[in-house]
Amino acid sequence: LLYNHFMTDYDAIKNKAKQLWSTFTPFETVTGLAAPILIKFSGVKAQSKVLDVGCGTGVVAITAARVGADVCGSDLTPELIERAKENSKISQLDVDFKVADVENLPYDNEQFDFVLSQFGHMFAPRPMIAIEEMLRVLKPEGTIAFSTWPPELLTGRLFRLVAKYAPPPEGVSPPAEWGNPDIVKERLGQHVKEIIFEKAEFRNPALSPSHMRIFIESYIGPVMAVVSMLQDDQDKLSSFRKEMDELLNEYFKDNVVVQTYLMTRAVKIS
Repeated sequence: LLYNHFMTDYDAIKNKAKQLWSTFTPFETVTGLAAPILIKFSGVKAQSKVLDVGCGTGVVAITAARVGADVCGSDLTPELIERAKENSKISQLDVDFKVADVENLPYDNEQFDFVLSQFGHMFAPRPMIAIEEMLRVLKPEGTIAFSTWPPELLTGRLFRLVAKYAPPPEGVSPPAEWGNPDIVKERLGQHVKEIIFEKAEFRNPALSPSHMRIFIESYIGPVMAVVSMLQDDQDKLSSFRKEMDELLNEYFKDNVVVQTYLMTRAVKIS
């Protein structure tokens, strides 16, 4: 196992991730619904120094800026940072967005009062490096808070379905592990106190489970990659789509797909 770990090409994995997530922008309308919930849960207020890690199109960063916080946002994917800059301009809010890797953040030690991530840092291939970096840039007695997908709910199960058809490279930790409170406690370890967990949800409009699947297939990189990989095996592609429809159907009601997620909040020990 150690041998495999050293053989893993993390740069290649990250370059692929940049491409996979470059098409995510249309989902900002629904991730935008979750952002105010994370801001309230974390306790961000005016004048707080805030970092939004894996910020995507900037929905959390911009929501924090609207509260009056002094906000930075970083993401690995250049296309999403471009969109985040555009979003802050449209919102007439000043946020310092930059392309950056959560495993190597370009910020000073103990720079922020709050370090947040909404469905972002969980995609870092090495969770311990990501969390060490997030805690490094957080001030003592500062708050770390993030939203993640539990393995037993819709998105966690969707990750597993994708992995069944396209297994991830060696040495990459499954993102849904961040939705397991026991694993989160272990990863935050002795660096924090007052860990709080809370479930929340948002509702993704869709006329049917298949409508939702087509939306996911059009914009969610890892799913697009599976569809493209299975183009020459129509039977396998049909079975992948059927499994996705059945999964989405379990969470579909009244023209929405209900997305339940886990929020974590903790205070860095001084």
